[in-house]
Amino acid sequence: MTVGLRLDEAVWGLLHQALQLYRDNPGATRRLRQQVARLEQPLRVAIVGPWRSGKSTLLNAIMGEEVAPVDGPDGSGIFTWYEDGPQPRATAYSTSQPPQELAVLRSATGMRVDLVGWRAGELRDIAVQWPTRALRQVTLVDTPAINGVDEHGRAPVMDRVLRDADAVLYLTRDARGSDLRVLESSRDSQVGQAAPVNVILVLARADETGGGRIDALLTARQLARQQYRDPRVSALCVTTVACSGLLGLAGRVLSESDFAVLAQLARVSREELEAHLLSADRFVRGELPVPLAAEVRAALVDRLGLIGVRLAATLVRTGCDSRGKLAAELIRRSGLTELRESMNRFFVDRRETLKARAALAAVEALLRAEPVPGGGELLSGMEQILAGAHEFRELRLLAALRASRLGFDAELAAEARRLAGGDGVGLADRLGAEHDASVQRLWELASEAQWRWLNRAEDPLLRLAQRRGAQVVVRSCEGMLAELAAGGR
Repeated sequence: MTVGLRLDEAVWGLLHQALQLYRDNPGATRRLRQQVARLEQPLRVAIVGPWRSGKSTLLNAIMGEEVAPVDGPDGSGIFTWYEDGPQPRATAYSTSQPPQELAVLRSATGMRVDLVGWRAGELRDIAVQWPTRALRQVTLVDTPAINGVDEHGRAPVMDRVLRDADAVLYLTRDARGSDLRVLESSRDSQVGQAAPVNVILVLARADETGGGRIDALLTARQLARQQYRDPRVSALCVTTVACSGLLGLAGRVLSESDFAVLAQLARVSREELEAHLLSADRFVRGELPVPLAAEVRAALVDRLGLIGVRLAATLVRTGCDSRGKLAAELIRRSGLTELRESMNRFFVDRRETLKARAALAAVEALLRAEPVPGGGELLSGMEQILAGAHEFRELRLLAALRASRLGFDAELAAEARRLAGGDGVGLADRLGAEHDASVQRLWELASEAQWRWLNRAEDPLLRLAQRRGAQVVVRSCEGMLAELAAGGR
């Protein structure tokens, strides 16, 4: 929803002004043309995190197929881009050679990419095309591990992510220390300060929380909510979600043979089975009360982990008596459903705003790194877009509400967040209405909200920050009324 200034047109115009300004700089014009093209491409979502945070597993869970990781010759350093395509295909981009097609081997559960012959450090990117609905609106980027930060809190991988991606899923174990320093570095720029809204913090490997007890996933969700109430965390992300990519993926690819094995285990009493689940080695090599080959048990542990085997057996024992029921419950408990809903609400629904944000960040970085005559005017134009576009005002308001900086009571803050699109950008989501509500009903709700918040915006007894926040909400209501008048829903 745009009020007044058309953000996409303003950003498109700024990019073409920059192209004219840097017309004698081939490298700069190439990067700017890439930014113009990105405005028409699917949203780029990078999956980022430290070593063994579960990036590739989570990517597979989101896609519902085992296609990652694509390991390079040295096992690291490569950005792998997964995009929609009519058939499986992979292309290698190196530091010294033209792009080359790679052999792709498709299996029943996913794919493997042949990287034989490539030397360590030679590959920079691999672009994988894969036919799946999950990639229709987004391109997912599997990134190298973040291995610490420098004295300025920066990480080379994150620097590239900020250049090449529109949004970030940042995986962390505890949302502390170096992870927060990495995210804080993403706000160093003027764009980062003006629109700090492109990160979802994922409490990864949630099934291992608290030593991997049966209630680990519930504990992880509670911890995620607790972390989000920390102002230092909420200032750096739009939400926090606890998710076990391993369990989510297991649910999405669970086969009838997997279910049959778990059903056998479920016939063993909980106390007896627990004794065999103290370690992976004991489960795979020990004497079980049911006849299961060691390789079958090993595959099950690889698919679900010990905690997942314990949970799945309990679920089967307590009513998930079919593959479909068990798969759905594993997905729900894993947190994958909540994560995908958050991605849709905060990323996909706001994709045009996030792509515009990325383009502005690219222009700012170029102007800072390679100043040219006339750059000051271009920078001023960028600042005007950041200050004037209502989409960014909404995002700044949402950030202020998350950090409780405005001082609204809980009910007012919740209404402001909803009207500004924090619970979804559709008209019904913003107005708290049923999705099949009539245009007349939506008009009534928007009008009532506009007048309520207009009164707050003009109330001299409120603090200045609260009045300005109310003004943003009023503009959001005006935009909804304009959209309804134009025939929108």
